[in-house]
Amino acid sequence: MIKSMTGFGRGEYNDGKRSIIAEIRSVNHRYSDITVKMPRRYSFTEDKIKNTVKEKIRRGKVEVSIVVENLTENDVNISLNTMLAQQYLDNLKKLREDFSLEGEISLQFLASLPDVLKAIPDVDDEEEMTACILEPVRAAAANLENMRLKEGEKLAEDLRMRGKLIRSLVDRISDRADLVPKAYMAKLQDRIKELIGNSVELPEERILTEAAIFADKCSIAEELTRLDSHMQQLDLILSESTEPCGKKLDFLVQEMNREANTIGSKANDLEITGYMLQIKAEIEKIREQVQNIE
Repeated sequence: MIKSMTGFGRGEYNDGKRSIIAEIRSVNHRYSDITVKMPRRYSFTEDKIKNTVKEKIRRGKVEVSIVVENLTENDVNISLNTMLAQQYLDNLKKLREDFSLEGEISLQFLASLPDVLKAIPDVDDEEEMTACILEPVRAAAANLENMRLKEGEKLAEDLRMRGKLIRSLVDRISDRADLVPKAYMAKLQDRIKELIGNSVELPEERILTEAAIFADKCSIAEELTRLDSHMQQLDLILSESTEPCGKKLDFLVQEMNREANTIGSKANDLEITGYMLQIKAEIEKIREQVQNIE
């Protein structure tokens, strides 16, 4: 089960008293990083929101946005700060006397001063409110997971295709690698003839020894076997993995690169070098895709 780390999910809740919308966005990240944006009055639900999201998302940078709209006035209380109002009144009277000012200090003016009257959210039942908020969060997380699964299927399909292409190139390199020592020996014979002519008998044993040394030096059979094994492992992980496998795939890509670089440095043949350039290009594309897998 391959999941992408990129996606979006939305959930809604409405009980007649309040309307709650939860939106979750995620992008790729090496670890799990969840942030919650919501009204401060409901901050007591943040840990439970994060735990709910973690049930669906193991890795990625996740942003949860919560919007709460109260549909009734029951969630708000009006608070009167009498002591503050008295301080305002005393200071205003003193100001009027000190500067010999005229005018009355009205109730409307006094009530309009900062923090004399304050609307305070009434959230007495935290358990009820937490349950209300978690409902759309769960829905948003489920929708996000569905999107990540669908994108994950597309990523897996692309990776399988690239894996098959690399295996076909490995087969071509393997066929070509068997011919390289023979081609080297023929070139060596031609070069010796060019230097000493046909008048001197060619040192056949010496030529065979040089060819054997060259064949051993440029042998890439083990690297080809390991690279092919890595591609089989890629297909196995994509087909059978039931847990997040992005980090495992990332490590596997590093091993692919290691074998590809070794083959490229040991293979003394232009045709094999051309195949290796194609393989390295495909491995790089695999690496880029793997970065977005959970």
